[in-house]
Amino acid sequence: MQNDDVRIEEEFKLPESHQEEKKPAVTDPDVLFTQLIDNIKGYHPSADLKVIEDAYALAKEAHKDQVRKSGEPYIMHPLNVALILSQLELDKESIAAGLLHDVVEDTGYTLEDIEKRFGGEIAALVDGLTKLKKIDYHSDRLDYQADNLRKMFLAMAKDIRVVLIKLADRLHNMRTLQYKEPDRQKDIARETLDIYSPIAQRLGISRIKVELDDLSLKYLKPDVYYDLVDKIVMRKSAREAYVRNIVAQVQQHIKDAGIEGTVEGRVKHFFSIYKKMVNQHKTIDQIYDLFAVRIIVDSIKDSYAALGVIHEFYTPIPGRVKDYIAMPKPNMYRSLHTTLIGKDGQPFEIQIRTKEMHKTAEYGIAAHWKYKEASDGKKPELHEEEKLTWLRQILEWQREMSDNEEFMGLLKNDLDLFSESVYCFTPTGEVKTLTAGSTPIDFAYQIHTAVGNRMIGARVNDKLVPIDYEIQNGDRIEILTSQNSKGPSRDWLAIVKTTQAKNKINQWFKNQLKDENIVKGRELLHLYCKMKLIRLSEINKPEYQEKVMSRYGFKDWDSILAAIGHGGLKEGQVANKLLYEYRKANPELLTDQDVIEHAEPAVHTRKNSAASGGIIVKGAEDVSVRFSRCCSPVPGDEIVGFVTRGRGVSIHRTDCVNIMHLPEADRARLIEAEWGSTDSNLSDTSYTTVISVYGNDRSGLLVDISKIFTEEQINISRVNVRTSKNGTASIELGFDIHSKEELNRICNKISRVPDVLNVERSVG
Repeated sequence: MQNDDVRIEEEFKLPESHQEEKKPAVTDPDVLFTQLIDNIKGYHPSADLKVIEDAYALAKEAHKDQVRKSGEPYIMHPLNVALILSQLELDKESIAAGLLHDVVEDTGYTLEDIEKRFGGEIAALVDGLTKLKKIDYHSDRLDYQADNLRKMFLAMAKDIRVVLIKLADRLHNMRTLQYKEPDRQKDIARETLDIYSPIAQRLGISRIKVELDDLSLKYLKPDVYYDLVDKIVMRKSAREAYVRNIVAQVQQHIKDAGIEGTVEGRVKHFFSIYKKMVNQHKTIDQIYDLFAVRIIVDSIKDSYAALGVIHEFYTPIPGRVKDYIAMPKPNMYRSLHTTLIGKDGQPFEIQIRTKEMHKTAEYGIAAHWKYKEASDGKKPELHEEEKLTWLRQILEWQREMSDNEEFMGLLKNDLDLFSESVYCFTPTGEVKTLTAGSTPIDFAYQIHTAVGNRMIGARVNDKLVPIDYEIQNGDRIEILTSQNSKGPSRDWLAIVKTTQAKNKINQWFKNQLKDENIVKGRELLHLYCKMKLIRLSEINKPEYQEKVMSRYGFKDWDSILAAIGHGGLKEGQVANKLLYEYRKANPELLTDQDVIEHAEPAVHTRKNSAASGGIIVKGAEDVSVRFSRCCSPVPGDEIVGFVTRGRGVSIHRTDCVNIMHLPEADRARLIEAEWGSTDSNLSDTSYTTVISVYGNDRSGLLVDISKIFTEEQINISRVNVRTSKNGTASIELGFDIHSKEELNRICNKISRVPDVLNVERSVG
């Protein structure tokens, strides 16, 4: 091995996040484009780059009158995005889409223009990026946040290049974040650290992940960031001499062993050092492995040989030798890691990998992307997406889970915990990767859902273990099952570690309880009709069921019955709607009273008078105004009026199901309405409202909820409590309120009562 095989990466350069401030920026778009073309020619097998030249020409023309907050021409942003993609060595289509990614969103060009000029593949990438651009991760609305994240993962499943381009877009935006307002800087840095950085690591692209981490730290904790910069620079010469000495020793040892390879020294990135300081409660003076040594060899055989040589000359720290070659990380990362004690007693880390592994560690899925062209210009089928098991798992959750809060919780856990894993074996020797701290239950559900649901015990290394046993690296696990098993226990939810297992257990209980609720709902509906002398067999026909399902947003009749069973719908609502649809189909039975009862049941009749602080009905004077009982609007709600036959105008919330599912023939009777003045006249008026509280049934739950109303000096006018065999309770409460703000305050207090799961207002 020659001496130039030993190198300290660019003289121990600081991470990219700090270098950006030092580099003179290229300000001429054409100069930057020339640099882009040179990059592409360095790895692209085809000399025909016309599609990229055309994309640059169109983007330059489209953005010609636009500038960024930095004052530079806007075209510099898509050019920098394309440059990052070229450093990842992505295909021509991805780079063209990177150049065009803001054209449809920010200029007069349409997606059809892009498709006509560049074809369907590039247009589809631009379309995916345009949709992702609208994602707002720091939104306070959990549903909005979750829905947009679902869109991102679906986009990844359709064509993962969309997210690779999005990561490049985010990286350049982070590099130029200093031009944003301070509050916006923190928002963008937080969503980068929460969403984009974990996705970059999940895709194995450490080159982007570490820079996103460092830049996020720079804006979230600037004092910490710049303190680290200063202290590392102060220690640079001493540390550099120390690592140069280690590198020279390692180089000599592997050279003497006849192993060909390259030895490098590098600075660990700031965010990694910061996390270590926080997790280990240490100062930077107590962190010795600020630098690491990397050995890059030609083959896997040489990797293990180099590890043996290194352990011969340095003492390895027990438990700190990790073999990610035999058992790769979920993001395809492969290397040998070992932490050693130097001659002076200081620990240092060595990573050993092949050149191919190094490329994968830096570029992740982009290093082996299936769209990479072979030397003959054809695109080989490498099926890299098959390695993204975590993405398939998330898509499976999306299909199974309608609860956005639960989906967000599982997703965050998955993105947060991926870095720590344990590796274990099935009885046949197959390797399984689990989150650190996993139990045999987690292992069972990773094998198959049915195995987890039928599990009755486990053997680890041929010995029976409790189900909360914490799996260790190298354990061989056998799951014991029984066809007579009654299924998982709710206690398992507190034991399992992986999101997959939690999701499968929750799904089992939802499916089991749904069957019980369907039976209960059918009984309640039958009993109601019997009491009201309604012939259920006459009105419970598919054509009438369809109207009920459409009105309440359910896909099948069993779901309607299950909703009745757990209290989400009232059996009277469903029965009366069936009866109404039956009478509509038989006009001789339909009366005006039917329309009134089903579209606008009302109370609180008032004259329309803005002066009195009531309701203003636009286009109507001195009309009788009635507040609907179905959705109980209060000041602050968005409202709409419905002109009844002979009973004035009934006022509904705009999200009332009776309004949202109003027959087309009756929609002409809707009229604009708004709240009048908000002075004391209005605040002195009370409005009846109804809420539903869902929770785990326990002694004293209703008492705890009632205390809140007593403290607020609000009288409860109506209470209806239902309990189910599965241990849940639904409580319907009617009371008078003065404003939406007061109602929100009550609901927030109730939601904090122990065992309360959800609080909802009636919407019809």
